[in-house]
Amino acid sequence: MSASETARPTTLDAVTLRELIDAGRAPRLLDVRTPAEFETSHIPGSYNVPLDLLKEHREELRGHLDEDVVLVCRSGARATQAEQALAGVGLPNLKVLDGGIMAWQAANAPIKQGTPRWDLERQVRLVAGSIVLASVLGSVFVPQLKWVAGFIGAGLTFAAVTNTCAMGMMLGKLPYNRGASCDLDTIVGQLRESTGGRA
Repeated sequence: MSASETARPTTLDAVTLRELIDAGRAPRLLDVRTPAEFETSHIPGSYNVPLDLLKEHREELRGHLDEDVVLVCRSGARATQAEQALAGVGLPNLKVLDGGIMAWQAANAPIKQGTPRWDLERQVRLVAGSIVLASVLGSVFVPQLKWVAGFIGAGLTFAAVTNTCAMGMMLGKLPYNRGASCDLDTIVGQLRESTGGRA
């Protein structure tokens, strides 16, 4: 692993971020959650750049992100992955919102609400739990199904140790979690807009 992959990202707490925004010195806010999560609730003025798209197109995005950037997700894990991806292409002035959107909401900071949807982490718990439950129940009739439950348990353990989640990445690609504005051209167009045109 390179130093950029193992180094802890620079974080910014919700109170400090709110003070910067209120003082008119708002950094560029990139929310790396899925479009569905972003539509449910997001920090006013933030841009939705889903993590998978950011990783795939980090070189193209780098040219549109020359100022201070704060990366946002639900709790900070996906934002940390985004920070590593962007730092790898030489983007300076990156910070991760400590505690993510959950910390922002806990600080009673302004939030733009939309249509409620389940966040990605809740979807992962539902799918993983359902597979384990079905496997355990099914193993009464087909004993080999117990290994499916074991495989899911191993996957969740690996996800915790590496702070990544393959199931979450797969679920993030489902139509439920995607939006119409989830393509590179739309995102680059939004990033080119003046600060007055932020969502």
